[in-house]
Amino acid sequence: MLTIKEHTGKMESRDKKIIKTSIIGIVANVFLAAFKAFVGTVSHSVAITMDAVNNISDAASSVITIVGTKLAGKEADKKHPFGYGRIEYLSAMIISVLVLYAGVTAFVESVKKIITPDTPDYSAASLIIVAVAVVVKIVLGWYVKSVGKKVNSDSLVNSGADATLDSVISASTLVAAGIYLMFNISLEAYLGAVIALVIIKSGIDMLRETLSKILGERADTDMAKAIKSTVTAQPEISGAYDLVLHNYGPDAFHGSVHIEVPDTLSADELDQLIRRVTEDVYMKHNVILTAVGVYSLNTKNPEAAAAREKVKSIVLNQDYILQLHGFYIDFEAKKMRFDLVVSFDAPSRQEAFSSAYAEVQKAFPDFEIQAIMDTDFSEQ
Repeated sequence: MLTIKEHTGKMESRDKKIIKTSIIGIVANVFLAAFKAFVGTVSHSVAITMDAVNNISDAASSVITIVGTKLAGKEADKKHPFGYGRIEYLSAMIISVLVLYAGVTAFVESVKKIITPDTPDYSAASLIIVAVAVVVKIVLGWYVKSVGKKVNSDSLVNSGADATLDSVISASTLVAAGIYLMFNISLEAYLGAVIALVIIKSGIDMLRETLSKILGERADTDMAKAIKSTVTAQPEISGAYDLVLHNYGPDAFHGSVHIEVPDTLSADELDQLIRRVTEDVYMKHNVILTAVGVYSLNTKNPEAAAAREKVKSIVLNQDYILQLHGFYIDFEAKKMRFDLVVSFDAPSRQEAFSSAYAEVQKAFPDFEIQAIMDTDFSEQ
């Protein structure tokens, strides 16, 4: 298991990788922009010239990524006690808007050239430079995107995807040049318009995905299962439920969970157990558990297990009931309590819950039943 110091070092290493990758992107795009601007001007090619402008926007995207990463790494303070991690989502959104803007601009320019076409003048040198740019962009796009996925940086992933699209644009320019040289037919404006539409769609998809994360998404199922597995690894815990995760930036989660433990644990033992769980989850998953609720498990009455299985069988036979947990029964006081997880697919979640509740009450008419309609925020 990582120590606190090692864990902090891991997060700092992530920021350094993002910044290093972004700097590589800036250098590559500035050089490509300079070459393409020269070639586009000499050959009177709008596609190559617009491609140069697009490289400048890519360099700007990398600058935004660096600034966003630096700001997101600021320590939490009184005004923002959960930190500044969500700034990375804002930087990813800005990059998405830049991609969208580049696509719209390219489309407008392509339409202009369709209406008032220029005769392109391709030279061997210009085509070689564009071909080299295609290779550079393919490698750069793959590298930036792969690093982005490894360090969970939407900004890098978006920049990498944008670079890959740029390679397609440059490749289409070569195709258009080949057609012109062989058949004396200029198609680059039409091809540019088609590629611009692809870029626009990509920008919209990037923007939609980033906005979805800002709004708040369900936690990744595999991550939720892994956290619950870590929690239940403690021998005293028989179940982990109601996991809720709030995202405050890439790999920055705060959450809460309920644990099911024997009703024989003392307050001191429970306190130590919760502290172990909290530390384990933070070290292994970088999730800060701000609250750990407790469900007590019947261990003093042998009839409790049979009653639990009976209730479980009743409720799970009902439509849209996904899970029973937090079950506890007191035979002396004639009281029973539990939570029912109801699916979002139910036409009426309240009706599904009420129906299951009524069936349990029918099976245990002498008991006072305290039931709560619950939601599984992580795996449903």
